[in-house]
Amino acid sequence: EFSEFSKVIDNFNYFKSRITEENFEFVLKGLSKLMFVEISLDREKDDPQRIFESLNSTGLELSQADLIRNYILMGLNRRDQNKIYDNYWEIIEKLAKDETLNTSKVSDFIRDYLTLVNNKIPNKSKVYLEFKAKFPTTDLQELETNLSPIKSLVKFYNKLLNPKNETDKDIRLQLEYINRLEINVAYPFLMKVYEDYSENVIDKATFINVLDFIQSFAWRRFIVGLPTNALNKIFMTLYEKVDKNDYLLSLQKWLLKRPGSQRFPKNKEVVESLKLKDVYNIKSKNRTYLLERLENFENNEPVIIEGNADITIEHIFPQNPDPKWKVDLGADEYNLIKETYLNTIGNLTLSGNNGKLGNKPFVFKRDLENAGYKDSRLWLNKYLSIADKWDKAEIERRFDLLAERFLKIWQMPEIELEERDENNEVNIFEAEDPKHKKLEYAIFFDQKIEVNQVAKLYVEVFKQLFELQPETFFTTDLAEKITLTKNPKEGNPRQAVAINDTYFIEGNIDNIGKFEKIKHALTIFDSEDELTIKYAEKE
Repeated sequence: EFSEFSKVIDNFNYFKSRITEENFEFVLKGLSKLMFVEISLDREKDDPQRIFESLNSTGLELSQADLIRNYILMGLNRRDQNKIYDNYWEIIEKLAKDETLNTSKVSDFIRDYLTLVNNKIPNKSKVYLEFKAKFPTTDLQELETNLSPIKSLVKFYNKLLNPKNETDKDIRLQLEYINRLEINVAYPFLMKVYEDYSENVIDKATFINVLDFIQSFAWRRFIVGLPTNALNKIFMTLYEKVDKNDYLLSLQKWLLKRPGSQRFPKNKEVVESLKLKDVYNIKSKNRTYLLERLENFENNEPVIIEGNADITIEHIFPQNPDPKWKVDLGADEYNLIKETYLNTIGNLTLSGNNGKLGNKPFVFKRDLENAGYKDSRLWLNKYLSIADKWDKAEIERRFDLLAERFLKIWQMPEIELEERDENNEVNIFEAEDPKHKKLEYAIFFDQKIEVNQVAKLYVEVFKQLFELQPETFFTTDLAEKITLTKNPKEGNPRQAVAINDTYFIEGNIDNIGKFEKIKHALTIFDSEDELTIKYAEKE
């Protein structure tokens, strides 16, 4: 008997579909040349896991999940193997699966679990090694202790991968949104939040608010173009920042205080970025997500857009406009819209009649009987039904309406943040202008640095960053920004200061400039959280 998710069944079905009467003899001839090698081991003398790893390194690599499964089971007797497989591993394999694509996600799940417990994201090719290091024993009792929390979390991972398995329709909708945005990096955090909800640590409303807030955070960052790799460090430790007695607020406060490339973009930045952003040529999933949520906000009869072939995205000013557009707008306005506004949110809508509207002039598209904007029940077409023309001014007026709606959907919480910690330590990205100020000390990568001048901090930061990862200085613009050189010539760099026995950087920069260069470097190193300073009290 096999589980429906058994690889034996998968392989059987594969060969059944590929072997035909025409190629049967050919396959049979190939099988006659197949050789099996059996290796007998002495349990008292041989290490089967080590031998297995050696053999695996010479052939086609197994997945990280396969290596972990073999590591867990290989040292056990047959009875204990069956117990661990039936009670733990088979359940993990069954649930850590993308059911739409019918693909195993066990390796990814274990990676996310290790991220959660180690506060460090394993390299995808090192998940097995990290697992072995974290759980070095294959004793039955310890195996059960170690696998129990993994088994507990996999049911939540399953619903993150497959929102359809969540029975609550309100939660399911939020999971579908998160799934569409592919915020996979948040899964370690979200699994624990899901577990808290299931154990009544938080109620349904709080859980939904957390899911909604994570969407706002990720989507705003996407709109303003912040790097996604900055999210890795945030989500791997985010659960530890949550105060169980003030769940949502503590989460909001912590994320809203993130600096630099980790920041939660504010309303002004979001609106400015969204206005001219090409949202037509982004991933189709993301494009549909944006328009669907704008359309269905506070809509008692939501429109199903994802997977709906009857509704398509429509350019109001067309991609290939009828010549009358140029006549109506004039050459300058026509060219401006085509070059600047064509693929922006202000010029995009949804339509069930895109083929009928096509490249026609605006008034035709507005008034076409039973197909034009006037007859549309979609909110996105409401403004279009009353517009007299379609030019730059109208696009911008419609954008203002969409931007207002955007900020209501993907909200920035209106909460007060503490300006400083009680001891007046502050992240460098949030620090006041350093002009005419002295330092008391700094904390860099959790180590206290006794410095009283910005100039000394400047040198110390670049010294440590260069020791940490010198190649980054040369694969980015950092070396150029700080005028890094081996041979300081007179005046270049100005007032050269050494960061080690070989390299020098420019020292003739005011304190504000030094802070800017430090912040630029920390952003490149994805280390915006790692430098805290304390200004000295004024004498």
